[in-house]
Amino acid sequence: MAVAPLNEVEKVIKYAVSVMPPEKVMMGIPFYGYDWTLPYIPKGEFATAVGNEEAVQIALQNGAIIKYDELSASPYFNYTAENNLKHVVWFEDARSIQAKLKLASRYGLRGVSYWALGKPFTQNWTVLDNMFNIVKVIK
Repeated sequence: MAVAPLNEVEKVIKYAVSVMPPEKVMMGIPFYGYDWTLPYIPKGEFATAVGNEEAVQIALQNGAIIKYDELSASPYFNYTAENNLKHVVWFEDARSIQAKLKLASRYGLRGVSYWALGKPFTQNWTVLDNMFNIVKVIK
């Protein structure tokens, strides 16, 4: 399933703001995805972490069609590797980032933070810039 499904993230946020002021809550947003070998076996091999842009390249290289799960607000695709093993890749894109940023705004959260900043994700910065007036404050 998705790394941070919007429907599940919202459940956590609803709880968090029920026990503390929303201005004290920051939502984490992943800058990575997972490439799972199928079938997944519990306690078996864990997925390979992939960058968001890397995920798109994997889809292109394998002729995979990127789909979008509305409930989790997350893109994913399936492909078969050269060794004939089937894979599913879940990651973030501009649509999923926008949905998460809207969720943070709707609940009046202090803001968001990103996980795994070492992986490039150009779409994020474009979405962020288009949604918010960003002001750099130096103290």
